[in-house]
Amino acid sequence: MIIPTAKRNAYRAFGLRFSSDLALPELISIDDEEGAPDVEIRIADLSGIWDDSLFHDSYYAGKDGHIYFHLPGIAHVCIRGGREILVSPLAGSDENQVRLYVLGSCMGALLMQRRILPLHGSAVVVDGKAYAFVGESGAGKSTLAAAFVRQGYSLVSDDVIAVSLSHEGTPVVTPSYPQQKLWQESLTGFGMQTDQYAPLYGGVNKYAIPVKNRFYSSPVPLGGIFELLPARDDLYVHQLEGLEKLPVFRFHTYRSMLIPILQLEKWHFHMSASISTQVRVYQVRRSASSFAPEQLLARIVDSINKGA
Repeated sequence: MIIPTAKRNAYRAFGLRFSSDLALPELISIDDEEGAPDVEIRIADLSGIWDDSLFHDSYYAGKDGHIYFHLPGIAHVCIRGGREILVSPLAGSDENQVRLYVLGSCMGALLMQRRILPLHGSAVVVDGKAYAFVGESGAGKSTLAAAFVRQGYSLVSDDVIAVSLSHEGTPVVTPSYPQQKLWQESLTGFGMQTDQYAPLYGGVNKYAIPVKNRFYSSPVPLGGIFELLPARDDLYVHQLEGLEKLPVFRFHTYRSMLIPILQLEKWHFHMSASISTQVRVYQVRRSASSFAPEQLLARIVDSINKGA
C-alpha cells in the first residue's frame, strides 16, 4: 500500500506547479514556497466510485466534467477540473505502475481539462524549435528522440507533449520532465547496458532513461510534427498539405477517447486547425530491415532545413 509522505512534495512539469502526496522522482523538484500549486495530487479513497452503474464495462468514464480511470490491479483515479488528481491505489499494487499512470493517462486528461493539447509522442529541439514525433505504440517515437539526444539535441518531452497557444496565437511546447522510456530492443541497438537503468515497473523490458543533461527546460515554439508510420521496406518522408494534416492531430492526441467525454470536440478541432496552419506536418516511414534511427534522423533534419 502506498502511504502519503509526511511532507507534501513540490514539483514542476508541463509548465505547472504540483503539490503531491506521491513521491514523483521523475519530475523536477521545486521549493514548496515557490507559489500556490496549480495542481494537487492526493491519495484518496475512491473505492465506492466504480460501483456506480455509469462506469460498468469500461476502464474510463466521465461524470460532471470529471474523468475517472479504473486501472485493474493498480488504482482508481479521478481527475477534476484540471486542478486535482485523486489516486486510490489498490491492494498489492506496484507503486511504480501507479506513478506511470499518473504521469501518463492522468496528465493527458488533466492537460485537456486545462485546454492544453496533449499529443502522444516525443519532442526534441532543433534550431530553437520543437519537433514532435507522433505515432502508434511501438512506432519508434522514443527511439528516434533518443537518437537525437545522442547526437547532442535536447529533449522537450517524452510520451506526453503539451501544446498550447501563446498570447499571439502561436503553438508552443511546454517541457514535461527529464526522462525517456525505452524498450530493451532500443537500448541494445544503441549499445546501452540495461543493468544501468531501472525497469519502469516489475519485470517489464522497458526502462527509465534520465536525460537531465540534455533536457530543454523552457517553453519552445512548435516547428513541426512528424507522424511515424509502420515500418516497411523503404524509408521516406512526405510532407502533408492542407486538410491532410488534421487527422494526425485527432489520431495522436493522448487518450483521444476523452475528447467527447469532456465535450471538447469543438475546442479540439479549432486547436488542431490553428496549429496545422502554422506548422509543417510530415509522414515518415522507416525501413524495417535494420535498426537505423540515425539514418532516419538525418532525413528528418534535412526536411527541417529544407522547410526553414
